[in-house]
Amino acid sequence: MKQPDAIVIGAGVVGAACALALSKAGLKVLVLDRGPVSGGTSGAGEGNILVSDKEPGPELTLAIRSRDAWFEISDDIGGGFELEAKGGIVVARSQTGIQALEKLSAVQRVAGVEAHALGSKELHKLEPHLNPQIDYGIHYPGDAQCQPMLSAALMLKAVRGMGGKVVTGSSVIGIHRDGTAISGVTTTKEKYSTNVVVNAAGTWAGEIAELAGSYLPIAPRRGFILVSAPAPNLIHHKVYDADYVANVASDASDLQSSAVVEGTKSGTILIGASRERVGFKSDLDISILRILAQQAIALFPTLANVQLMRAYRGFRPYAPDHLPVIGEDLLFKGLWHAAGHEGAGIGLAPATAEIIAGEILNKRIFMDSSPFSPRRFSKEVS
Repeated sequence: MKQPDAIVIGAGVVGAACALALSKAGLKVLVLDRGPVSGGTSGAGEGNILVSDKEPGPELTLAIRSRDAWFEISDDIGGGFELEAKGGIVVARSQTGIQALEKLSAVQRVAGVEAHALGSKELHKLEPHLNPQIDYGIHYPGDAQCQPMLSAALMLKAVRGMGGKVVTGSSVIGIHRDGTAISGVTTTKEKYSTNVVVNAAGTWAGEIAELAGSYLPIAPRRGFILVSAPAPNLIHHKVYDADYVANVASDASDLQSSAVVEGTKSGTILIGASRERVGFKSDLDISILRILAQQAIALFPTLANVQLMRAYRGFRPYAPDHLPVIGEDLLFKGLWHAAGHEGAGIGLAPATAEIIAGEILNKRIFMDSSPFSPRRFSKEVS
């Protein structure tokens, strides 16, 4: 496939979703990745599909559509990636926190999010092992979870079934133009001709834009996750502290951490979430892992008796205004970006792909995508 209709750079969940959407529209798609499938941020994610952590605005509209689209994709390709409509619970432990959570959930309801306030009795009925001193929360039935590596792999399997191709271990080293129009891609293995390139390279999307002569201000934001040994039936929802929402939206570069705890179908428990801007520094920081464990135990004291199995870290692709970058490049026709989702890339992938495919094929899409346009970054480039 030396002349595909479209090339997608990145075989993570966002890239896989874009390739699937374009393939379903009838295009022959080539997916390229310098590593394995889900070898970057997707392979270090929790699989969150959330509406609960977003304030009303374009990103929440994207999240609501994407949550529904995940279940549509599951139906289309036969599932198999542990998609679960488990719901989320956000808790608050101070009067100030309760008031902030009440305010947020009220405006989210107006925007179409299902959110139910929980008193102590209802809260502990849903999560019996929750700290008994916590007596207020909001239940978000719309929150869901998937296994991200399986999700990408099975979407790409469907792409291959529609005539597409996936080439891993192949680094993109050149993006070619005919004037201001994209004309092809060169990798360490091959040269391809195409007029459509989708940059879904996650944290490295800025480097791909630079190869084309353009600019995207995407930077890494490091985060750690703990994984417990199997402990089934302890945690029934995604449960997190209200501080998590503020941390996601923060511009701070130093370490931020708030309790996020959830079980998986395999019985393991995932514990996050930390955020810090330290470039691609990959050191295993035991002090951060200790903080995460302490915060999780504060939510669920019984976790003090559960053995940790492993810890891992990933780099979330961070845009300076906290909005994903979705749309055609500022300078070059045929170069499309699907990046900058930070920790929400897995959850937002299907709706992102709908926007990319719709705009490439000039079809009507479900929302005004202009807030996500790369054109908002107007730095002069050569």
